[in-house]
Amino acid sequence: MTEYEKIYQFENLYRAYRMTARGKRSKGEAVAFELDLGHNLWALHDELETRRYSPSAYHHFMIYDPKKREIQALSFRGRVVQHSLCDNVLKPYFEKRLIYDCAACREGKGTHFAMRRLSGFLREFYKAHGTAGYFLKCDVRKFFASIDHDALKYLLRKFPDAEVKAFLYQIIDSYNAETGKGLPMGNQSSQWFALYYLDRIDRIIKEKYQIKYYTRYMDDLILLHESKEHLQVCLAEITEVAARELKLEFNQKTQIFPVSEGVDYLGWRFYLTESGKVIRRLRTSNKRRFKRRLKAFQEKYRRGEMDLDAIRRSLASYSGHLKHGNTWKLQGKVYGTFVLTKAPKEDLAGSGPE
Repeated sequence: MTEYEKIYQFENLYRAYRMTARGKRSKGEAVAFELDLGHNLWALHDELETRRYSPSAYHHFMIYDPKKREIQALSFRGRVVQHSLCDNVLKPYFEKRLIYDCAACREGKGTHFAMRRLSGFLREFYKAHGTAGYFLKCDVRKFFASIDHDALKYLLRKFPDAEVKAFLYQIIDSYNAETGKGLPMGNQSSQWFALYYLDRIDRIIKEKYQIKYYTRYMDDLILLHESKEHLQVCLAEITEVAARELKLEFNQKTQIFPVSEGVDYLGWRFYLTESGKVIRRLRTSNKRRFKRRLKAFQEKYRRGEMDLDAIRRSLASYSGHLKHGNTWKLQGKVYGTFVLTKAPKEDLAGSGPE
């Protein structure tokens, strides 16, 4: 079986459907696809087998957490194909080529993996250098929107299966073909492309500059080293390579700081104490967002727009996130004043349209 044939093998398409439908079984698109599941899967199988399949138009929607972003997503059937492609072809291919500390959308390597790695690096760094050292934080300007189609295709030029490579090029060109830049953030394949796009930078950092303490979460890079000058030379080269080969720029967040100031990473600030202990505190902007969200819950509950079960689920999610840092004082302060009350009926009645 060729790599391309793995994409449309019926068993793989069925597994891809199950993964795509997970948590979305009540959504309209998922329900419509499931009502005639066998026919829809065989239709995808036939289109892929006869090379007639092409990605549909993307629909756009906004998300606002943690920041305002536009997401571009395929139809449900398009996401089934994405799952089959990524699970059966791209994941095995890229996993063998990415460095260990490249995190995001890899099995077992989400945000908590990256946070644990940075904490471990800081503890190791302390044993050798104390708190006297520096870290380089790099962040790419508008990363997904700036990925160059020709540069990405060049990186994929040696893909061993010619038919899969042609299919990948078709997916790349299905979005913003007129500008030749950008990947749709809702595509599962875009996550793998984006991870691999910065592999050249990873190799320079790890292999040429021998930065032992390095972690990357998508386009958020952290490098620890005892020498500020060494980090400056490394930054100069990766900036030049990113611009010349990848058509990318680092944004204004890209700077070198003393380790003693704390490392800002993935919504947390990591502090290395004088005793070598690593403390994680929620970033100030995330604290404000957390407090605003709780106030919104109170107001929605007061007006009857949100019930207690929904609030409990949201609070459980927040508590699960906060337990990964030193936040017990924050939780005590915020939850201690979190009181839910219902508005008087006459207030609600008076607030409607006249």
